[in-house]
Amino acid sequence: MRVVIIRHAEVDFCWSRRCTSEGFDSECSGYDSAPIKEISFQIPQIEYQRIFISELSRSLSTAGQLFPEKEYIESGLVNEVPLRSAFDTKKKFPLWFWNVNGRLQWFMNNRRQTEGRDQTRERARQFVTMMSNSNTDCAVITHGFFMHTLLSEMKKAGFRTDRSSVGYKNGEYVIAEK
Repeated sequence: MRVVIIRHAEVDFCWSRRCTSEGFDSECSGYDSAPIKEISFQIPQIEYQRIFISELSRSLSTAGQLFPEKEYIESGLVNEVPLRSAFDTKKKFPLWFWNVNGRLQWFMNNRRQTEGRDQTRERARQFVTMMSNSNTDCAVITHGFFMHTLLSEMKKAGFRTDRSSVGYKNGEYVIAEK
């Protein structure tokens, strides 16, 4: 069983450099609904029997460009880890500040974030079980931050991966085999 885990195409969105908590939350929503740019990357040419996508439009749009003649299986189990501001304030902070603090809260399972690390792990485990039960070659179009948890859970389930990264760029992929 071969699985190609692909990060979605680049999103056509320009983030504000500094924003309030409300502004950051609005930017996150804007990013989630923004279109993708034209795809300029290649993926392995395998006979994909199933193509899993997340519920976010950038995943569907990526699949549409990569696999225009195929059907997709949409699953919230491979959605990006949601992110929101770490606290409420009218003061503007740099984008990196909101990203780092939000992800630290996620790591510590802080209730301020929509989902904590434990919930993300469980979601990834459920997806790996579902995918493994199908025992077919497939593609998974998902998201950069979630890829780390997904690949970790796949390794625990006996998959071998061709590589790992600190950050996955848009269009990058990892091949996992079992």
